[in-house]
Amino acid sequence: QVQLVESGGGLVQTGGSLRLSCAASGFTLSEYHMSWYRQAPGKERELVATITTDGSHTTYADSVKGRFTVSRDNAKNVVYLQMNALKPEDTAVYYCHAPTLLRRGTKWGQGTQVTVSS
Repeated sequence: QVQLVESGGGLVQTGGSLRLSCAASGFTLSEYHMSWYRQAPGKERELVATITTDGSHTTYADSVKGRFTVSRDNAKNVVYLQMNALKPEDTAVYYCHAPTLLRRGTKWGQGTQVTVSS
């Protein structure tokens, strides 16, 4: 079955960096666009970044544009999110998923917590 395992989160100071990883299994990663999402306490989950199947195109939420970079390694079945210049408002649980699989009702992974201290 589809499994998505996020890792790499942690506690970092304002201005710091983290690199998140998303290990995918149970489907052919190279056939799906992939996205990163985040959910802050008391807020709805929001889309952060999307990358096309071959990595040639990426899109970002305005709030992270210029600071975050999404990438993927289809051979390793991993999607990454490099986060630089972190701000306290980036504090959230971060998840990855394939939008197409989400529409089919595939479950979310456990996510990885990112906490940015001021």
